[in-house]
Amino acid sequence: MEWDILIGIFPQVLVDGLTLGFVYALIALGYTMVYGVLQMINFAHSEIFVTGAFVGAEVLLSLQAVGALTAIPPVMLLLLVIAMAMVISGGLAVVVERAAYRPLRGAPRLVPLISAIGVSFFLQDFIRLIESLWHNAFYRTYPTIAFFDLRVGLTGGVEISVKSLVIILASLLMLVGLNLFVTRTKLGTAIRAVAEDQATAELMGINVNRMISLTFLIGGMMGGAAGALFGVQFGTINPYTGFIPGIKAFTAAVLGGIGNLPGAMLGGVVLGLLETFAASYMSLLTGGAFGAEYKDIFAFSVLILILVFRPRGLLGEVVREKA
Repeated sequence: MEWDILIGIFPQVLVDGLTLGFVYALIALGYTMVYGVLQMINFAHSEIFVTGAFVGAEVLLSLQAVGALTAIPPVMLLLLVIAMAMVISGGLAVVVERAAYRPLRGAPRLVPLISAIGVSFFLQDFIRLIESLWHNAFYRTYPTIAFFDLRVGLTGGVEISVKSLVIILASLLMLVGLNLFVTRTKLGTAIRAVAEDQATAELMGINVNRMISLTFLIGGMMGGAAGALFGVQFGTINPYTGFIPGIKAFTAAVLGGIGNLPGAMLGGVVLGLLETFAASYMSLLTGGAFGAEYKDIFAFSVLILILVFRPRGLLGEVVREKA
């Protein structure tokens, strides 16, 4: 076994794992927000996420078509794309809550769960229909922006692209902002009151429906931002792109302690690191017997072991208080 290679690639693998983990973490914030208030798994969140990815692509491609893509500074361009994706995805999440979940409030838990799965399939095909009618194709590729592909040198010869740095910084800023909003503002206090006991919150004068809509709006906005950043990072998207990242982000939320905002972030980072280390090291450690295609099996096996010994997740003790 070539230990020099194993040790030499470690810093770069760590950086790549963190980047992937923060993408999962951003998506997981939307899952954990909704679950914290309604104790409901919003499986349609992966399509809210991919809607943000398509909004980002359409904005950039439209600017490219009119020749304005290179005229706008890259940072402003990124902020514009993220803002548009957050607005559209947040609005879509509110519409989904109003149309598909609110009428089922009070029904057995499996009923809204099935509704969420139905909404997920509906949104996938709806996006495909719209894109097919509009462009005669439902695969979209983000235009290349040279600034985001620049690589920044870190210590020890490790490099990280600007777009990976943006994902990490954006994820941390959103987590801090969301945590401050939930714990330090009146609206955040009202959301937590609804999460604790809807009937009591209503008796205290809190508009429960409005707080639940606000929760979906915030969760959808997080998903939209994640979608736009995902598109910038990976380039090509389609209506089904959200399924796998969505499943993994949901897993990350459970691993961290679903309903807990820092837990969602921690779970995403842990999952991203496990996947990346497995993809990079399995072939080297097994002499080629197992390659990168087994990374998901390895990562999920470790996660199962963690959850066997800690079923509430890594930060699961504070789910009710922080959601």
